[in-house]
Amino acid sequence: MPINKEIFNKIKAGANVKVFEKVKEGDKERIAQFSGMVIARKHGSEIGACFTVRTTLAGVGVERVFPLHSTKIQKLEIISSPKKVSRSKLYYIRDLSRKQTRQKVGSAE
Repeated sequence: MPINKEIFNKIKAGANVKVFEKVKEGDKERIAQFSGMVIARKHGSEIGACFTVRTTLAGVGVERVFPLHSTKIQKLEIISSPKKVSRSKLYYIRDLSRKQTRQKVGSAE
């Protein structure tokens, strides 16, 4: 299922998103949810375009890279999108605490 142009443009650094992805386990399929902050978007709208989502699970930082044009992505929800972010790649967030991230970016991780 392709992503809408409207949502496509809202995926940018600092946005909080929920990605629903189709996962195959053995002979069964289910939809897995991964939510977090977009820290990078690469290659614009090309075929190989992707975005990186970071979240903290059980005190450990987890990052996943999702291709924009993947058929495995069932649904993509934008929870919040920042008005202004200082950079296009937010790799410095890896070293910050959750509270510091909220202060810098303006939205919760």
